[in-house]
Amino acid sequence: MTHEPTLMFVDARPAERTEVVSIYSPLHAAGDAQPHRVALIGTFAPRKCGIATFTTDIFEQLKKWHPEIALDVYALDDPQAPLDYDGVAGTIAQPSLKDYRRAARRINASGADAVWLQHEYGIFGGPDGAYVRELVDRIAAPLVLTLHTVLIEPSAHQREILEHLLTRASRVMVMSEYARDVLIERYGADPEILQVIAHGAPDRPFGREGIFKAAMGVSGRKVLMTFGLLGPSKGLELAIEALPTIVARHPQVLYRIVGATHPTLMARDGESYREGLQALAQRLGVADHIAWDNRFLDTDELLDQLEACDVYITPYHNLQQSTSGTLSYAVALGKAVVSTPYVHARELLADGAGALIEPKSSAAIAAAVNGLLDDPAALTTMQRRAYARGRTTIWPRFAAASAELIAQAVAPEPRAAPLGATPGLSALFAMSDGTGMLQHGIGAVPDRRHGYCLDDNARALMVVNVVSGLAADERAKWQAVYASFVQHAWNEDAQKFRNFMAFDRRWCEDVGSQDSNGRALWALGQTVETASDPALQHWALGWFDKVRSAFDEMAYPRTVAFAMLGASAVLRTTPAHAGARELLARGGDLLARLLDGARRPDWAWFEAVLGYDNPRLAQALIEAGHLLDRPDWRDAGLESLAWIAQQQRSANGQFRPVGSESFGVSGAPLPFDQQPLEAQAAIEAARSAFVASGDRRWIDHANAAWQWYFGANDRGTVLADLATGRCRDGLTPRGANENCGAESILAFQLAHYSMLAMAADAADESTGDALEPGLRSAGFPVANP
Repeated sequence: MTHEPTLMFVDARPAERTEVVSIYSPLHAAGDAQPHRVALIGTFAPRKCGIATFTTDIFEQLKKWHPEIALDVYALDDPQAPLDYDGVAGTIAQPSLKDYRRAARRINASGADAVWLQHEYGIFGGPDGAYVRELVDRIAAPLVLTLHTVLIEPSAHQREILEHLLTRASRVMVMSEYARDVLIERYGADPEILQVIAHGAPDRPFGREGIFKAAMGVSGRKVLMTFGLLGPSKGLELAIEALPTIVARHPQVLYRIVGATHPTLMARDGESYREGLQALAQRLGVADHIAWDNRFLDTDELLDQLEACDVYITPYHNLQQSTSGTLSYAVALGKAVVSTPYVHARELLADGAGALIEPKSSAAIAAAVNGLLDDPAALTTMQRRAYARGRTTIWPRFAAASAELIAQAVAPEPRAAPLGATPGLSALFAMSDGTGMLQHGIGAVPDRRHGYCLDDNARALMVVNVVSGLAADERAKWQAVYASFVQHAWNEDAQKFRNFMAFDRRWCEDVGSQDSNGRALWALGQTVETASDPALQHWALGWFDKVRSAFDEMAYPRTVAFAMLGASAVLRTTPAHAGARELLARGGDLLARLLDGARRPDWAWFEAVLGYDNPRLAQALIEAGHLLDRPDWRDAGLESLAWIAQQQRSANGQFRPVGSESFGVSGAPLPFDQQPLEAQAAIEAARSAFVASGDRRWIDHANAAWQWYFGANDRGTVLADLATGRCRDGLTPRGANENCGAESILAFQLAHYSMLAMAADAADESTGDALEPGLRSAGFPVANP
């Protein structure tokens, strides 16, 4: 048999004159601290709502206290009342599904290290704000959530949305211990990702009421205050009903109700709620003791008005409210607070930092306020306690906690893997027995419940054909096991391969998937090319000839591509093999026609959607063009491979395989879940492209895909273990899938030996160092010139 060295897999230990270096080329120079870039999503100033104020506060306080964090704001906007946003990276039209997708693409292209999303059901489009899922499903960077509302009794749809967000989040910020407990107990959230960070607040001196009362023209008055968007949930009617009792004891009292009517209420009912409150005050004879300020104040003016008050009142009806920005502000400024016991108030006002009262009781409000105004010493004591409590929430502390939250979410820099190189085989053999290789694992332990499949045993045969450091008798033993499985899978009656076998060796079907049939033929061809035992090569070629005709009627693109790769391997060994040449020509014609039919200006691909093992289609066309002297096919394959490679690279140059959630779905690829099989396919297709073109960029692309296994990925998570040869089953939004199945282990092993083969190809193609750096940085032995 003859061999074409430039496409052979390498089956040898590193030679004596080789150099082994680190798996990683440094992404940044040592000591070169890289600032984090964070995409900040929420409503934003000048929009007038509490979350817009909070998002703006995050932006301003991190910019002030942690300028090393670059923030790109993506502001949720209402196209019915559009606003001008100063200095934002982009806007998202609340009701536009396309805008959420467009924003995700922009964020991914920006190279953001993390995305910090403010969540409240009402600020996103769709029922219960469901459009937020379109955004988070497309974001590749780690997601940080701030949950402004955690419902203890959500609707089924609200629960579904929040649980979906929790599966995507790397870190979740809440502002109360109660909200954290609800997430764990009611939503099954992972406690490890939850962080309680109290709402931030300003740092101003204590006890300046007189100065600000004078500025407002209310010197000598005892000032009560409530601030916020007006609506029935605020309970302001209770505070007004308490005023006659308060004013009877303290005629100098002035109650300041500050804030615009809530926009939703305003759109539906106009000012009827405010007018009803004013009519109530008139009936009770306290209208002269109320000052209305019908505005949404900017933060500085709000703080000035808060400084002028003695007692801050929050008589809210909703006891599940887990955060109130104005409550945080009032406490931090040292105001005595009288409040119903909603969640945030219970935690912030504990231990005498405020007065908690019975809900829905005007008498309780009157008693609490009068008790404080009757006893100036008690009032001052509560104010000082509040001020002391507020020191724990001032902006520098909030900013520090926020910076730490981001740092915890951001993927770490890839770590250098151990020098040297070859993956162990213990994981491969732990998954195998005398029948073949088991499909799945639970963690690192084989799971017998799902038995075996042809797909994995065909790939296992390919691995043992090329692994280095395996004794000849051991190699022969395992080649026989896996080859026997492939042979036994053939159903003579159906003239097709079966795929799934139960652990008790019962076949679960008469005919397996087209893909499993294609992979079986591929493994046979690869065995012809790479097996060191002539008898095994002869067996493989005989079976290749026996089953080849079964593929005449198969037209599924990936099945055709897999079969073509097997035929290519046969042709590299036996160039005159007519059957392999015919199969390769028929497949090349099919793929070329598919590519021509599906191509668009922005879509150089074979199908209207992306699926699994995408690079195999281009790889098969490249190899067909290279071996059959069809430069048109070769060039079309190279062009399509370059296109899919571009889809699978992040803004910072890391490999980002098309996620499994994208398979069969139109539009831009989704980033998760990322599978080891996709990295293997990228590496092997890049090798074919390099051999066919000599273009050095394919070495770089293969290196990026190889580094993906070791942490150069969207979560900085190491998936592969060199010592055992184990590989975890993929990368999810929350990190690694800890299971280690056959497909993942085999993909890692085959990727390694394809990288070795590319090193050999590079050494064959060049006598200098020009092609070696990318391979050296990948940690593979490269022959010295």
